[in-house]
Amino acid sequence: MYVTPHHTLDELQQRQDRADRPAMVLKLRAVILARRGWIAPAIAEALGKSVRTIQQWVGDYNRAGLDGLTDRRGGNRRHLDASQEQQLREHLDTLADDPNDGVRHAADLIPLIEQLFGVTYSLTGLYALLHRLGYAWLMPRQRHEKNDPAKIETFKKTPRRSCNRSPTTIPTRRSRSGSKMKHALASKAR
Repeated sequence: MYVTPHHTLDELQQRQDRADRPAMVLKLRAVILARRGWIAPAIAEALGKSVRTIQQWVGDYNRAGLDGLTDRRGGNRRHLDASQEQQLREHLDTLADDPNDGVRHAADLIPLIEQLFGVTYSLTGLYALLHRLGYAWLMPRQRHEKNDPAKIETFKKTPRRSCNRSPTTIPTRRSRSGSKMKHALASKAR
């Protein structure tokens, strides 16, 4: 595999030794092995990754050096610092005590957080934030608009009538399919 010589092997080895994330250690190791002349399938087998992953890592290094190996995903970074999370926790506790708080759905918290802290959360991110703060979003069972609790209680207390029950034994008819069976004679059965 061709590797653009952005750094010497010693520099790459030092970076690998100082790397704090296991993913970065693997990426640097792949680049080092490629610089030493290994081919992608051998590197993939040695590191327990796919050939395509190794090719991607070396290609990223070739294009942008060490910056190409950094994680490009958004990841699990926090948008609020510890003091802001504490303020939000206190605010949510006060909302929980007020029955007319106006927050009925998790989506109602998104504009509230944006107004308080200037940070926009997706619904998934908001659920992760609430979970991290120790909250669980509970959803009560839906009730029909014509639901009457008094009628339900009287129904529960009313004894069931016996006419609604099935009889314990249900009479059946003989089968009308096929002909009557004759027993085999003992002499023919042998």
